[in-house]
Amino acid sequence: MQTEILYSPAYAAAKLTMSAGEVVRAESGAMLAMSPGIAMETTTQGGILKGLKRSVLGGESFFMNTFTAQSDGAELYLAPTLSGDIVHWPLNGTLFVQSGSYLASSSGIEIDTKWGGGKTFFSSEGLFMLRVAGQGDLVLSSYGAIHSIDLQPGQTYTVDTGHMVAWTEGIQYNVRKVGNWKSTFFSGEGLVCDLTGPGRIYLQTRSQDAFLSWLIPQLPTQSSS
Repeated sequence: MQTEILYSPAYAAAKLTMSAGEVVRAESGAMLAMSPGIAMETTTQGGILKGLKRSVLGGESFFMNTFTAQSDGAELYLAPTLSGDIVHWPLNGTLFVQSGSYLASSSGIEIDTKWGGGKTFFSSEGLFMLRVAGQGDLVLSSYGAIHSIDLQPGQTYTVDTGHMVAWTEGIQYNVRKVGNWKSTFFSGEGLVCDLTGPGRIYLQTRSQDAFLSWLIPQLPTQSSS
């Protein structure tokens, strides 16, 4: 398939041009529009247990939509729930994707969850992340713009956990609090992730948690009568 990213980075959408017989799997609710000549089927993608793992443990939809092109040149438009960026990744191997960043992939890619263990026990991003493996086209989304960093062997970057999108398999990572517990709770930074190369990491320039922390106190509360 051919992937074109439109309206990036603030309100990005992905235009996928498919050949006859090509299959694209996408998050439930991600379809914006499609041309004639595309058949859509909604499934749990791998059965109920895999669907539950993605939903409960990985933060993704229980159901996934499968789009199959019935003619050449069929067009499929996808968009994420939050305003932000989209990146197209020609995958050949394994990628770890934070909850909520998976948007779509071609049929040669398998999606599963990976146990994060104690490394992510205190992370607001959850205990699980998606393990995306195979060969094909992968489409990821973010809240805010996407920025990539290529880490050299032994090179380390420290990233706020709320700004992580994805990283390649060769990267070693460790989640930790910032300073002591007092600075973690009151500094506004929370937890960070130390990532050590070689490999590539994708970051998002905004954090959903930070936005909610600002928004919720602004919401009107119902006065008691």
